[in-house]
Amino acid sequence: MLDNIIRFSVNNKLIIGLLTIGLVIVGGYSLTQLPIDAVPDITNNQVQVITTSPSLAAEEVERLITFPIEITMATIPDIEEIRSFSRFGLSVVTIVFEENVDVYWARQQVNERMSEVKEQIPPGIGAPGMAPITTGLGEIYQYVVGVEPGYEDKYDARELRTIQDWIVRRQLLGTPGVADVSSFGGYLKQYEIAIEPDRLKSLNVSIADIFKALEDNNENTGGAYIEKNLTALFIRSEGLVGSFDDINNIPVRVNENGIPVLIKDVANVQLGSAVRYGATTRNGEGEVVSAIVMMLKGENSAEVIDNVKAKIAEIKNTLPEGVTIEPFLDRSKLVDNAIGTVSKNLIEGALIVIFVLLLLLGNLRAGLIVASVIPLALLFAFSLMNLFGVSGNLMSLGAIDFGLIVDGAVIIVEATLHHLGLVKKERKLTQLEMDEEVFLSASKIRNSAAFGEIIILIVYLPILALVGTEGKMFRPMAQTVAFAILGAFILSLTYVPMISALFLSKKLSNKPNISDKIMNFFHGFYDPSIRWAMHHRGIIMSIALLLLLISGWVFSRMGGEFIPTLEEGDFAVETRVVTGSSLQNTIKATTQAEKILLDQFPEVVEVVSKIGAGEIPTDPMPVEAADLMIVLKDKSEWTTATNREDLANKMSEALAVLPGVNFGFQQPIQMRFNELMSGVRQDVAIKIYGEDLNRLSEYANQIGQIARGVEGAEDIYVEEVTGVPQIVIDYKRAQLAKYGLSIKEVNRSIQAAFAGASAGKVYEGEKRFDLVIRLDQTKRNELEDVQNLFIARANGDQIPLYQVAEVSVKEGPYQIQRDDTQRRIVVAFNVRNRDVESIVNEIEAKIDKAVNFDTGYFVTFGGQFENLIEAKARLGIAVPLALLLIFVLLFFTFGSIKQSVLIFTAIPLSAIGGIFALTIRGMPFSISAGIGFIALFGVAVLNGIVLIAEFNHLKKEGITDIFERIYSGTRTRLRPVIMTASVASLGFLPMALSSSSGAEVQKPLATVVIGGLITATILTLVVLPVLYYYFEKGFRKSTGKVGLLVITFLTVINMSTFAQEPQRISSVDQAIELALENNPNVKAEALRLEQQRALKGASWNIGKTAVDMEYGQTNSSFTNDTRFSVSQTFEFPTTYSRQNGLAESKVTSGELAVEMSKNELTRAVKSTWFALLTAKERGNLLVRQDSIYSRFASAATLRFEAGETNLLEKATAEAEVAEIQALLAQNKADIEIYSKRLKMLLNTEVEIESEMGILEQKSSPLSLSSISVDSNPTLAWVQQQIEIAEKEKSVEKSRLMPDIKVGYFNQSLNGPGETVAGDPKFFTSKDRFDGFQVGLAIPVFSIKSQSANIKSKTIRIAEVEQEEEAFTNELENQLTTLLLDYEKFQTSLDFYETNALPQAELILKQSQRGFQSGEIGYVEYIQGLSRSLTVSFNYLDLLDKSNQALIQIEFLSGIN
Repeated sequence: MLDNIIRFSVNNKLIIGLLTIGLVIVGGYSLTQLPIDAVPDITNNQVQVITTSPSLAAEEVERLITFPIEITMATIPDIEEIRSFSRFGLSVVTIVFEENVDVYWARQQVNERMSEVKEQIPPGIGAPGMAPITTGLGEIYQYVVGVEPGYEDKYDARELRTIQDWIVRRQLLGTPGVADVSSFGGYLKQYEIAIEPDRLKSLNVSIADIFKALEDNNENTGGAYIEKNLTALFIRSEGLVGSFDDINNIPVRVNENGIPVLIKDVANVQLGSAVRYGATTRNGEGEVVSAIVMMLKGENSAEVIDNVKAKIAEIKNTLPEGVTIEPFLDRSKLVDNAIGTVSKNLIEGALIVIFVLLLLLGNLRAGLIVASVIPLALLFAFSLMNLFGVSGNLMSLGAIDFGLIVDGAVIIVEATLHHLGLVKKERKLTQLEMDEEVFLSASKIRNSAAFGEIIILIVYLPILALVGTEGKMFRPMAQTVAFAILGAFILSLTYVPMISALFLSKKLSNKPNISDKIMNFFHGFYDPSIRWAMHHRGIIMSIALLLLLISGWVFSRMGGEFIPTLEEGDFAVETRVVTGSSLQNTIKATTQAEKILLDQFPEVVEVVSKIGAGEIPTDPMPVEAADLMIVLKDKSEWTTATNREDLANKMSEALAVLPGVNFGFQQPIQMRFNELMSGVRQDVAIKIYGEDLNRLSEYANQIGQIARGVEGAEDIYVEEVTGVPQIVIDYKRAQLAKYGLSIKEVNRSIQAAFAGASAGKVYEGEKRFDLVIRLDQTKRNELEDVQNLFIARANGDQIPLYQVAEVSVKEGPYQIQRDDTQRRIVVAFNVRNRDVESIVNEIEAKIDKAVNFDTGYFVTFGGQFENLIEAKARLGIAVPLALLLIFVLLFFTFGSIKQSVLIFTAIPLSAIGGIFALTIRGMPFSISAGIGFIALFGVAVLNGIVLIAEFNHLKKEGITDIFERIYSGTRTRLRPVIMTASVASLGFLPMALSSSSGAEVQKPLATVVIGGLITATILTLVVLPVLYYYFEKGFRKSTGKVGLLVITFLTVINMSTFAQEPQRISSVDQAIELALENNPNVKAEALRLEQQRALKGASWNIGKTAVDMEYGQTNSSFTNDTRFSVSQTFEFPTTYSRQNGLAESKVTSGELAVEMSKNELTRAVKSTWFALLTAKERGNLLVRQDSIYSRFASAATLRFEAGETNLLEKATAEAEVAEIQALLAQNKADIEIYSKRLKMLLNTEVEIESEMGILEQKSSPLSLSSISVDSNPTLAWVQQQIEIAEKEKSVEKSRLMPDIKVGYFNQSLNGPGETVAGDPKFFTSKDRFDGFQVGLAIPVFSIKSQSANIKSKTIRIAEVEQEEEAFTNELENQLTTLLLDYEKFQTSLDFYETNALPQAELILKQSQRGFQSGEIGYVEYIQGLSRSLTVSFNYLDLLDKSNQALIQIEFLSGIN
């Protein structure tokens, strides 16, 4: 069938051409219709049920609202999990469905059960409703409603919020693709009836009376119509209130005198605001009004953003004068950046592939034909993406490698060129001949081309089976690649043969081109290499096995993360102030933070803070939490930092000046994804499950402390669930019965007075506002206002609340979160500069070691780590499935398990390079990298297929010599192997090197493919032929050399494994040993000693040898003479021997200096170690006392509130607690100081274990009575200076002796002269005369100065002798004093250990028992505690002084 398709394509060029044009048109249109976004929407399938109940606390919300919703919704089929969040006034239940469930069906199921839920929730508490149909990518457009300069006084926050709700939001809701608009900040306008309790009391009016009056006097009605003549007159009443006067004049009741009591008599009617649970601030300028536009799930974000922008432009024309709409977070910025990154990488990749093809094909027309397949295959993919609803984003388009796409086209075009090169015709081919040649070549190679495409398709098929988050992230990528490869496959059978027959040159030429030259270059390297490898097969196999083992070891220690963090270009900073803070306090904190960021960071464009919950609380933040949206400039304009992590760290440092405020840096989409998917905003969530909130809080604080000590865990967040002060009203049922009141009546009065209760609506045209009754603002600020609230009885009398209820301030639950109906608390953190997996493993190990959970309490890890584990499990199925499919396809192709296994070895060989590439670039294993490995395995197998198929072909042709078969086959197939690997790997190069927005997700994938193909190509071309040899000939026993090589390398690997253990210090001896090894002072003294040893060779410093030459008239004027001489001067021999003795003394002095330095360092380490140990013991004692005093303070507070004691006891207890806290802080600082000093002495970053041992008396290795200073190295060094001074004097004395000079000369005496016999003779330069000379240099004139030097040395000897005596006396005196002190300390310690400490413990226990039983008062109790603490402190001080004294004694005696 494939032959017929190729034949049809070659013979019907016009039809294929028209179909190609049709593809261009359809693909171009599909591209314009393609949904565009930055990343795939990975939000899980969920429905949120939100219930607001302003009058209920967290426990009541959980019990009355959340629990009924959870139980009712649990019966819906296909539910994955149910999460809930209960806080004061708010319940949010998130129902997560399976991924295959239609969201509209899910909402229908939830809605059907909503009526059942409403029956279970008590009336008047709250009505549950569903959140908009949106996702984590739904917050596409955020804006601020503000005013132009000069209009600030005209529009206040209430007016701006009204404009937002009734003008802006109302128009935006009709925009296509918009699910809802959530307003933030400002004041929600209400008509407020601010009642005065005193006036109510005096006029005997109750709150219920006001409710009834307002409800009865605020309505319209109709009376149908009447007919008058031919006209119908409709009847309607105008009874709705429309102004303050209408409300003021509503009658409440008529008093005894028949005079009506009006609303204005008992209350002030005014504009008010709803109780606020959120606000917005901007750029440090105070509050503004903002809103979030939420996109409908499944819509095209780029299109919806355009629609919103167009609608905003229309809305601006309808706004009142001076009001503006300013966007501050626009998704189109990220979309443009991400799509720009993809486009840039695709264009660069295409250009690289085309360039490589032109070089390796060596034919311009052939290269252009193959290159033209790239855009056509891409347009084909766009068409199918639009057809199947796959959006264009970073993942779906980011993994397209044009090298893979054009592989089939390359095979056909290369085969066609090769075939044309074999045609032996001198003339130019006709078109028919060309058609036939193209058909023959294409049909001959069609199976290989199809097989290559099918292999790539098969490896991507398991990715389509991924589900969950990773499925949503990577399935579009696999679909797009499959579409593109399918298009390339079709094009390679139709378009490529047609265009080849049409445009390839018909003029045959066998001249070598650039491709041939390049391949000759490669052959020059490869041919000798393969011959060497075949003759050293054992070494090659050992190296390959070794690399595989090393890569496996590296991979096992490689960290992991779910998906690399996408740089969105902006920051979302989770900001939290102290739990229980007011909204105003949070506004103040965010305003200060905004000013700091704008003042110190020029990269910041603007900062908008969203505080608390919006109108649609899909993000249920409390009022002490805020999201700081930091809008940044383009990364190229950054000056403070070069990357996101550094900028976040510097901003975090700058914001650290704000006390009591915690900041967690994330990014808008990332944070929203985290929250919607796992219920927390941070990257990793440690979830602790259990029943009791106090126990959960304790565990959370312990685990939070552990997390703070882990490197890479930043922005630690420990959820607060308890400790929030609440005004609790505890009813006295007997009193209620006495006064004839019900709890419902009292509750309604309380709710109306403080929370406000709606008594109807006030209409302003189409706008509607609540008519709310509540106490005047001045009457609802204090605890007494609650206690004194008047409650109306049935007979009209009113009594204060405190007569029927106990009103007090107590601590209560803050918020309660549940997963699948189990309570849980969260410790969460973000990950920076480290991978997720290693951090979680470290924390998990520390939790197992340090935290003991009660029965029923347990921990799980959520967030990115949970996603990573689930994704790894699914990849654990997908990867073996892909490998199995590859193997099955290989078996069907070759019909041999042996050869299928042989080709399959390319997979582990390719994995080596992928692992090493990740390691070199410092990237952890991620799901992106895992997908890269899947793609890599498919490409790597192709090279093996090419080689083995050629070997089999040569074998069939009768080549029996296996070496000749391998050499011939590798030479023939080198070009296709290099071409396949180079175009596939270089096509990914732009992705691997890209640094623009969105590249973070592509980098691991591209890195794995490039690194893997490099090693796969090299090892396939070398190792695969060796394996082929073994598979054909069989395996023989390895030689001893190879075995030794393998054993040696494995030993090295084993040793390197143990070398990675971190160094820990747990004893003083270990610390001393490490200090002596690393301390720079000791090293410096050792270098000085080496210097002295080197200078010893300079003792025999014989002077320079003199060589002279003279030329001139020495004998006569007849001619010039020459004279040569050599002479040497020596000092007197005793000088050299004495200088050598001086050098030896200095070497000895250097050795003593080293010992002196070691002795001093040992003393310092011991002293610091025991000081640190003492400080830790003191800290333990203080913690114990703090616990006692804290319990005392709590008891004193309760006693004071119960009226059992006075304020003095409470204040005294709090003062004692404060004092202990101050001492704890001081002690903590001392521990930090000692730790830093110890690390400085050790000169290394070591971990000092928390369990350093028990502080006890230090024992001496020698008897103290026999200790002396004789062995002190400092004293020995001082004594050595005397010897040095004496040796220096002897050297100076030897210099009084004469110097010795010896010499030899040789000269000419030209001219007339006489022989020995007296005969006259004429001497020439050939006649030479020589002799020698000896002389003495006596210090005649320098004897005086030399004598002065000798005298100076004599004085120096006397000086050092005196210094030695003084130093000895000082040491002996110090030693005597220390021994006496030590004995004194020992006596005191014996007393404390036998008497004082047991007495102190007895005093402590008796004081506690007496105070608890009431036998003693708080004064005696505090005195007892103080006495016990003082004794314990004194004992620690004595123990420290004793140990320090003994350390000093050991130092002076030199027995360290």
